[in-house]
Amino acid sequence: MKKYNVIGMMSGTSLDGLDMASCHFWKHKDRWEFEIKATKSISYTPEMQNELKDAIHLSAEKLLQLHNVYGSWLGARAKEFIVEHNLETDFIASHGHTSHHRPELGLTFQLGSGQHLANASGYPVICDFRSNDLALGGQGAPLVPIGDRLLFSEYDFCLNLGGISNISFESKGSRIAYDIGLANMILNYITRKIGLDYDENGIMAKSGKINPEMLKKLNDLNYYLLPHPKSIGYEWFLEEVVPIVEATKDITENLLHTAVHHICEKIAQQVSLNSGKQNQKLFITGGGALNTFLIETLKQKLNENIEVVVPEKTIIEFKEALVFAFMGVLRSEREVNVLKTVTGAIRDSSSGVIFLSN
Repeated sequence: MKKYNVIGMMSGTSLDGLDMASCHFWKHKDRWEFEIKATKSISYTPEMQNELKDAIHLSAEKLLQLHNVYGSWLGARAKEFIVEHNLETDFIASHGHTSHHRPELGLTFQLGSGQHLANASGYPVICDFRSNDLALGGQGAPLVPIGDRLLFSEYDFCLNLGGISNISFESKGSRIAYDIGLANMILNYITRKIGLDYDENGIMAKSGKINPEMLKKLNDLNYYLLPHPKSIGYEWFLEEVVPIVEATKDITENLLHTAVHHICEKIAQQVSLNSGKQNQKLFITGGGALNTFLIETLKQKLNENIEVVVPEKTIIEFKEALVFAFMGVLRSEREVNVLKTVTGAIRDSSSGVIFLSN
């Protein structure tokens, strides 16, 4: 069986930085196996963080300019990573950075031009995994559930706590997945107001108290009433959540404490709605899995029959980069890598655009 050596690249809504993972994939008895050979995270400078965050407000001309510059930057970082670790590489699979996500308007946009990335790195690139699904009437999100199904099938629920919380699970033979709601995006927004990138281990949040008014406003957000498939982006956060945070006059610790309780209540509700009576496993990855207070709070709110599994740090931090590398493999094999039951599209698809280096 052919073994694929792929660099997966991911930049998430929490704007922490770029994650890269060198992954090997092969099939054993009709089951996909993987190994992560090397990883690297590159934090964004404050200037770059602001540039990506504010890309939503750029003119079309400036947005495309940033798309190309950021693509070249991604390619240069991939090349350095490959040289630094002497990595055998067939191609690069890049998610890019989502600047616009408006599925109700049929549009999504991931910064990081595939052609610029390919030219700067010297390797073929597969990227733009979302557009095809939108063209098929889907949300273009979430995409990670194909990896949950094929690489992490031993878990009943796969929960990712990035900027946004999303969940995936099997129901009656179909994979179901959707964005539950908030996660690190609100926590990081609050800490950045006092000059901190994040609240390490949730220490500040733990020392706070619930602000009942803020909690009620967050819990009452209309998004939580919508049926799945559904997904949210930074636009929703700016329009619906930021005004609630800004209108709450309270200390940082209380804002964080309230936000953590909100995040965990909404996750626990969704797990409870979809869990059976027997013991089940909830697999948690993403930066939020490293927030000790958040995980403690979630365990308190979950049913006793749900076992929380937090894996080793490499999987926590690089699972999304791993899955985008895997999506590139499935695209190469012309196998399904985006599921209609997850996105609401008219059919499953093998998505991703291939760019060759010149």
